[in-house]
Amino acid sequence: MRILQISAAYKPAYVYGGPTMSVSGLCEQLVKSGCYIDVYTTTANGLHELDVIPNHTLAVDGVNVTYFKRITKDHSHFSPALLKAVWKTAKTYDVMHIHAWWNLVSVIACFIAIWHKVPVLVSARGTLSPYSFQNKNRMIKLLIHNLISKPLLKKCHFHTTSKREHEAINKVIKSKSITSIFNFVKQPISHRSPVNNSSSIFKLLFLSRIEEKKGLNILISALSQVKVQFHLTIAGSGDQDYITRLKSLAINKNISESITWTGFVNENKFEILQQHDLFVLPSYDENFGNVVIESLAVGTPVLISDQVGLADYVVKNQLGWLCQTNSRSVAENIEKIAGQQAELDRIRHQAPDLICSDFNENRLTVKYIDLYNTIAALN
Repeated sequence: MRILQISAAYKPAYVYGGPTMSVSGLCEQLVKSGCYIDVYTTTANGLHELDVIPNHTLAVDGVNVTYFKRITKDHSHFSPALLKAVWKTAKTYDVMHIHAWWNLVSVIACFIAIWHKVPVLVSARGTLSPYSFQNKNRMIKLLIHNLISKPLLKKCHFHTTSKREHEAINKVIKSKSITSIFNFVKQPISHRSPVNNSSSIFKLLFLSRIEEKKGLNILISALSQVKVQFHLTIAGSGDQDYITRLKSLAINKNISESITWTGFVNENKFEILQQHDLFVLPSYDENFGNVVIESLAVGTPVLISDQVGLADYVVKNQLGWLCQTNSRSVAENIEKIAGQQAELDRIRHQAPDLICSDFNENRLTVKYIDLYNTIAALN
């Protein structure tokens, strides 16, 4: 099985958050299973470029990755060299797997694959959600979608990572098929976590990219209404102007002294997760939420909004709590959870083993390979 993976960004472009880790995790496991994988990506790393040799293939943790030079610095990630390579090689692959949408790499590569009659699997990774259409450039996106995207996507198969994303895709496009499979999520070497020491201070953690859709403004506003003693750690990076506005909000709410801003973390992510009583993610929109699984993998319970793709999984397995995307709901839940020490301890003991089983890399790899084989056979 020869699969061409198309992603406008690839690790070490961690500035793009969870999708970077999910795509690389998938590719690495497919290679280990014996699939032939090539990744075509760009040198994109936010406003900067990765420190790699453009238009050369590198072995990145066992995966053949070619980083093509992009000529735009925005989210269009336009790369003529990448698209030229896709045109030349597309017919040599059994399936083309495209990650994310609304960039010129994904859209034009999709057109090329369909032109060459190569089956296409699209993982939208949140880019085709209702929030995505409504949040920025709404009219432009609708125009492009109706004129260009819809005709292309009707000829594609879709991979989704949650029931919520599956339903969102169905509302936007009638594709050839939709299959839901969890993301690959990196887990700690040790899955067992000790119970946190009791403390009068309830330790909260927000760990994610700092951007508007993550709902960090909701959390900060909510904490001004909380009566229990707390300390919030905010681990992540983002647009500096937006971070400055959030810090001003914390000052205005008189809670800035109860917040620690650590910046981006990666290597010690699991250690930080383990040191807190509750992970909070009140996102306005989240197709999956890798960090939710990372938190549960070390036993740290979660409070997430009902707009997070993993909300159904968390509720079904009693691994945390759901809130709405408003400060009152978040505040009420934090107050309630802080008083449920027995439930926090139960989740801390039970979650790691469940996550280890449900997100077993070998089982997930078999599901992805079966999907590729099914798509290739249908072409």
